[in-house]
Amino acid sequence: FTMLKLSFMYFLILGTCADVYNLPVESGKTYLLRIVNAALNEELFFKIAGHKLTVVEVDATYVKPFKIETIVIAPGQTTNVLLNANQKSGKYLVAASPFMDAPVAVDNLTATATLHYTGTLAATPTILTTPPPKNATQIANNFISSLRGLNSKKYPVNVPLTVDHSLIFTVGLGINPCPSCKAANGSRVVAAINNVTFIMPTIALLQAHYFNIKGVFTTDFPANPPHVFNYSGPGPANLNTETGTKVYRLPFNATVQVVLQDTGIIAPENHPVHLHGFNFFVVGRGVGNFNPKIDPKNFNLVDPVERNTIGVPAGGWTAFRFRADNPGKKTISYTTRVNLISKLKNWLEKLGTK
Repeated sequence: FTMLKLSFMYFLILGTCADVYNLPVESGKTYLLRIVNAALNEELFFKIAGHKLTVVEVDATYVKPFKIETIVIAPGQTTNVLLNANQKSGKYLVAASPFMDAPVAVDNLTATATLHYTGTLAATPTILTTPPPKNATQIANNFISSLRGLNSKKYPVNVPLTVDHSLIFTVGLGINPCPSCKAANGSRVVAAINNVTFIMPTIALLQAHYFNIKGVFTTDFPANPPHVFNYSGPGPANLNTETGTKVYRLPFNATVQVVLQDTGIIAPENHPVHLHGFNFFVVGRGVGNFNPKIDPKNFNLVDPVERNTIGVPAGGWTAFRFRADNPGKKTISYTTRVNLISKLKNWLEKLGTK
């Protein structure tokens, strides 16, 4: 197979910046491309001129195969596609471009490579393709909604059908005092989940738990937003967050549903979110505010896609389920573009023994 590593900030494909990378193919053959988004913040569109891609796997789990012209991939995600070299001999443009459907400035540039059929002359003009607009939400949704778990006898989809712990986490930004931040008038932008900004401890949480070291963390992380407001709107007047090293405790083997709700505080944006130590089943997503009475009725509990990293849509929400069968301190972490590398970690603590 060929692995394509996409990096947005310098727009690289396979680490190539100065020279355009050439992907050689032979007519009539089928190639497996493993596409990795190695960017920090941006979700990326990926397409190859004149060719459809058959998606077969995401985040190392099989999906029901489907053909599509453009895929979208969030930072940290992987997507495996089959490329059938079934076009006439020539050179075809490979393009990776940013997807950002929120009012956040991005460098709207495109990383390029070429698909080069064997025997094509070097002087042959490259067949071009037009990348999607950076705010092409429908193209992104078309790909995301096409993802379904394989759910075969050999590769079943073991999504939890009942839920022991139902959690709603708002993800977004806040503004906290910072006396040393002179350029920002004594304040700074921080990341938060459920209005809690994580403080990194000096002692590892797993170490503190195992050796019963007191004072390292507390177990009062809120299961629901402590302040209810129009999450997809501009936000409350007070943008301060609570700070602390907080965890949410889960019994071993408990079934968990997590709804991640983007907020419009400062600006809505899509958040790549990773759950350490687990795969999870993406059962639903939508725009606006999650409605706990209506939206779960539309959850896919038959063949949801299994992932370890998900993009929370700008101004929307996504829901996933998993079983807490990997004891230890695990984090839900995400990055935001507004404060670039500010990362919040919400620790989920799995207790009990097998």
